[in-house]
Amino acid sequence: MFDIERWQEIFETLSKNKLRTFLTGLSVASGIFILVVLLGFSKGIENGVKSQFEQDATNLITVWTGVTTKGYKGLNPGRYIQMKNDNFEMISQKYEDNIEYKTSLYAIWGAEVAYKNETGNYRVRGAMPDHQFIENAEIESGRFVNQSDLSDNRKVAVIGRKLKQDLFKGEDPIDKNISIFGMNFKVIGVFVDPGGEREEQQAYIPLTTSQKVFNAGDNIRNMLFTVKMSDNFDEAVALSQSMANAVETELKLMHTVAPDDTSAVRVFNTLEEAKKIYSLIGMIQSVFWFVGIGTIIAGIVGVGNIMLIIVKERTKEIGIRKALGALPMSIVGMIIQEAVFVTMFAGLFGLIFGLGLLELVGPQIESDFIKYPQVDFNIALTTVFLLVIAGALAGFIPAYRAAKIKPIVALRDE
Repeated sequence: MFDIERWQEIFETLSKNKLRTFLTGLSVASGIFILVVLLGFSKGIENGVKSQFEQDATNLITVWTGVTTKGYKGLNPGRYIQMKNDNFEMISQKYEDNIEYKTSLYAIWGAEVAYKNETGNYRVRGAMPDHQFIENAEIESGRFVNQSDLSDNRKVAVIGRKLKQDLFKGEDPIDKNISIFGMNFKVIGVFVDPGGEREEQQAYIPLTTSQKVFNAGDNIRNMLFTVKMSDNFDEAVALSQSMANAVETELKLMHTVAPDDTSAVRVFNTLEEAKKIYSLIGMIQSVFWFVGIGTIIAGIVGVGNIMLIIVKERTKEIGIRKALGALPMSIVGMIIQEAVFVTMFAGLFGLIFGLGLLELVGPQIESDFIKYPQVDFNIALTTVFLLVIAGALAGFIPAYRAAKIKPIVALRDE
């Protein structure tokens, strides 16, 4: 049963030690406040990193080539390694069981794209149908390139939303013709990319068409594969890394490249990078928890100290209570209640202030790597309850000492 008179007595007792109580409560409140803010920002970092990975498929292997830096089997360094359609087909067939989506690309940077009187320079990428899913591109209207477009070398284009806004000025672009380097392409779709405007300032055309109109022959610039995901994240990372290593080895064999030449053939595995970054986020969160809990422990020690002082100052009162028949447990309960009072109200104050700050400041933060800093309210509230329990334990030692005081000794205390 809630005893109002008892809580009033506690408040009056703590009021006699205003400065000590205030400083102790401030220490406890600041501990919870710091913990809440740190947890909020660690969540913001996690959200930011995840949003970066969501721009493309997380389980993506990207392959591109460069110039050899080492001589190998009689061949001089300085050779540019040019990937071909056959390279892509061979790898696709050999590792078919592990591949979810696949595409090869042939891109032109700064292509002149025009519609009526509007002209601009944009990236034009020759791609295959699976590229839509690899880029996580959402079709706003129309469709993406399909296999028939590739087979028939059709002059069709799927444009980004930003390119649409630049050239069409609100006009529906579907079935309209745009000019790419003076060649007409029919717009068959508009896409939205999670990467934002930078990714939406481009157009996709069928790979075979790009190779033909740009005189590329059977050359390709990139190969992209997504690996089939496993329920076990570590297994998925291991499979992805194994395939990435195998693809690199295969291409080096095909083009007679030294095994230790890191410039000629480059393979980037996003799943492995994701694991590294998520591990780093976990370490950051652990550090934040350590700092926050360390601050809280300092506050709990302060609660224990102020309870010792209060017991010392109330020695005579405790002696009178015991002389009048107060049981040791009632003395223990009295001191522990006072400790709980300090930790509970200080903890709730720190919690509310911390959550309020995150709600106020969070939406104002505009960063690619910190998004929506927030903390799970249940976790924060559980922390406060654990804090109260810790406060009770901190008050137990002074309470135990108070219960052991002999009435005759207490009454003689000055």
